[in-house]
Order: sequence, then structure tokens, then C-alpha cells
Amino acid sequence: MTHMIIEHVNLNVTDPTRSAEIFKKIFGWHIRWQGPAMDGGLSIHVGDERFYLALHGNPSAPDKTYDKGMPLNHVGFCVDDLDAIEANVKAAGLTPFGHDDYDPGKRFYFLDPDNIEFEVVSYAK
Repeated sequence: MTHMIIEHVNLNVTDPTRSAEIFKKIFGWHIRWQGPAMDGGLSIHVGDERFYLALHGNPSAPDKTYDKGMPLNHVGFCVDDLDAIEANVKAAGLTPFGHDDYDPGKRFYFLDPDNIEFEVVSYAK
């Protein structure tokens, strides 16, 4: 089997610029690309050289819902320094919750301004 990674996750958000700034603060990422979306909205790819979040939003339809995303539970990130990332989440004005420590790692969760849930886990000993 060939080595595989998840290259990106595409999320619909109400304000792609705001969301990109949050993830830049939390993970130290950068904007890889941004431009107009097919529906007149804006798409921003924020991440690192390996992975990114594709953030899509349309200011002319801020209340639009996307039913196909409804089954999404959360997006998970694996980090080396859980405490540092939690401090960044708080500094971004978000509230960590659901802290747990069970084999094989420690974790917490947070919600972004669009109520999308993210899990942050560390397997560092």
C-alpha cells in the first residue's frame, strides 16, 4: 500500500477570513492560497506544506446551510505540545472543553465561531 495522508478538509464557514486568522493563531499556519469561489464566495486554504483547511464562505448567503456536511462529528489534529496549542486556542478567544487522558493520548476539543468541532490530541509521552 502506498503511504497516504489527508491533504485537506473543505469546510463551509460564515467568514473565511476570520476562520483563517483563527487557525493561523492556533497552529502557526499560513495562507497557501485564496481566491473567488464558483458561487461568488471566497475560498481560503490555510495550513502548512503538508495539509490545509479549505475554508469556503459566501458573504451574500451567510445563513446558507450545507446538508451534506451534517454527519461531520469533528476534525482531529495531532500535535506534539498539547498545552501550547490549548493556550493558543484560548488566545484566539475559543474555549477548550472535553479534556481527557486515555490510551493512547491526551486530548481536548473546541468549537469555532461556526460551531464546527475540532479535536486536538497528543500522543507524546
